[in-house]
Amino acid sequence: MNSAYYSHRLLSRLVLIISVLALGMLPAGCAIEGGVPTTATTTNPAPIGQVPTSAPASTPTPTSATWTIGLLDMPRTLLPYQSSVSSARAAAPASELLFPSPVLSFNYGYTSTGVLERIPSLENGDAQIRTSDVYLDDAGSITTTVTQIITQVQQLVVTFHWNPRLRWSDGQPVTADDSVFAYQAAKAAPPSTDVSDRLTQVVAYERVDDHTTRATLRPDFTSPTYFLSFWTPLPKHVLEDTAPDQIFSGDFARQPIGYGPYMLSSRNDREIVLERNPNYFGAVPTTERVTFAFQPNAELLRAGLLNGNLDLAATDRPNDALLKSLTNDTPASALQVTYVPNPNWEHLDFNLDVPVLQDIRVRRAIALGTNRGAMANAIFGGHIPVLDSWVLPGQVEAAPADQLTRYAYNPDEARKQLDDAGFLANDTGIRASADGVSLTLTLLTTENTPVRQDITKLFKNDMQAIGIDIQVQTLPPDQLFSPDGPLFQRQFDMALFGWSASSDPGGLLLWSCAAIPSPDNEFTGDNFAGWCVRDGNRAIREAVTSLDPTQRKAAYLRQQQLWTDNLPVLPLFQRLTVVMAAPGVRGLHPDALAPITWNIGSWERAQP
Repeated sequence: MNSAYYSHRLLSRLVLIISVLALGMLPAGCAIEGGVPTTATTTNPAPIGQVPTSAPASTPTPTSATWTIGLLDMPRTLLPYQSSVSSARAAAPASELLFPSPVLSFNYGYTSTGVLERIPSLENGDAQIRTSDVYLDDAGSITTTVTQIITQVQQLVVTFHWNPRLRWSDGQPVTADDSVFAYQAAKAAPPSTDVSDRLTQVVAYERVDDHTTRATLRPDFTSPTYFLSFWTPLPKHVLEDTAPDQIFSGDFARQPIGYGPYMLSSRNDREIVLERNPNYFGAVPTTERVTFAFQPNAELLRAGLLNGNLDLAATDRPNDALLKSLTNDTPASALQVTYVPNPNWEHLDFNLDVPVLQDIRVRRAIALGTNRGAMANAIFGGHIPVLDSWVLPGQVEAAPADQLTRYAYNPDEARKQLDDAGFLANDTGIRASADGVSLTLTLLTTENTPVRQDITKLFKNDMQAIGIDIQVQTLPPDQLFSPDGPLFQRQFDMALFGWSASSDPGGLLLWSCAAIPSPDNEFTGDNFAGWCVRDGNRAIREAVTSLDPTQRKAAYLRQQQLWTDNLPVLPLFQRLTVVMAAPGVRGLHPDALAPITWNIGSWERAQP
């Protein structure tokens, strides 16, 4: 991704988020869609992790053993601040051991790790709703310019209590100043669009005392994930003379010091080695060393396990050869294998500005004629289910399948829908309208992406079977996602690509009317289909901004019902993560969101 594109996306996304959020703001005392109640449920029950939430409990006696973990992608940096979702996922197995997440995403929820004394909430008083005076411009939006219109709005203020026992691996205490320093560095040189999005939500982030920080959020911003408005500490005493952009990409980012159970020992082109941090605040890790060994392909990961060079391995890119090998392994050499649908999911976007795709019968015919189950079985060996909605099944906000419009494979019904739409079969095999226009559509996707190559081949065959001709166009990712490329310019018929989900579904930048890329928002926003219906726009605004879990879930249900009925996008399936372990390894708990190492303190080897 080139720097000009990255800079444009940062600036444009800031403008769009502010404008989208402003649409949901009304003065206090008015009927607010998704208004701010006085209490909200913020987290799922906490699982047992590798970090205690208070004084460490008794633990097994530390050993000198080494865990050796096989992975495919060597992370360039090891900080908790990464340049993209994919780079963050690649770095997480190691970075979580160096910088345990203050609030960890787990099982499509959130849990404490002990880095914070507790997760802020309205119930425990660490989050408060305050009333503040703001200026409004002539359009009724909040402005910093002094105007004649003053009103009151509700504003979230969130306090974070950092564990006073936190120490950097060099022995220095972790303080509130380190968290504020990280915020200031990110503000000076945002390392990613995700960080930029978070910055737009914050009016001020400040030190309260040595172990307390406070975030004051925008007066027009409400979100049930307000407790994520902390900034993971970075060591000010090491970095205060370093240029902000170098903090996130320079030498320190490759070889950082952290506050986790392990610290960096060495790294080269094939390995990252961590060793126990003697200044760790929690229970002493049971294993002295963790080695991450990087291999060029998934089959070598399996081979490393079978020959005893690896204890466990994980990949988000299992190929057909690996899946077949795991199925055919003999009992004597059988590995422990866990198949986990991961948060990356594939989908087909319909451009609703294309006249033929404005006909819902054509979109439904494409959905009914696409054998998504066969695709998932062919690509992922039957380990991945078909999706019914854009909210993933593991998320609390997922709508019950029987309350959605679903599109089970039915090519006969697909042909009927096309007949009804006026595209009739003929001896060419490609349907045509009454005036002779053939039903030919272009599918845009990324090049050199094996999963999408497989999808496009199968999709093209499915469409040919019902009389639709698909022409595939591939582009490098940096061109496809460029602001002047066909996706953001909305110059395509259909597009195949993926999104990465998080614990919170969000959706404002995906499905609100203001998020349709156009000249008005400098071609930013991710609503590439161009789907804009009043009730759907209202529902997603309410779902994203409500702090009442009941109201929030009801709004997500309404939005998903409209979305699946209107079908602006055809969801396909999640991608697959495969976790493999040697027969004697115990205690693994692979998760879709948390890195494989999230509970490393619970791992054991069975005695021979």
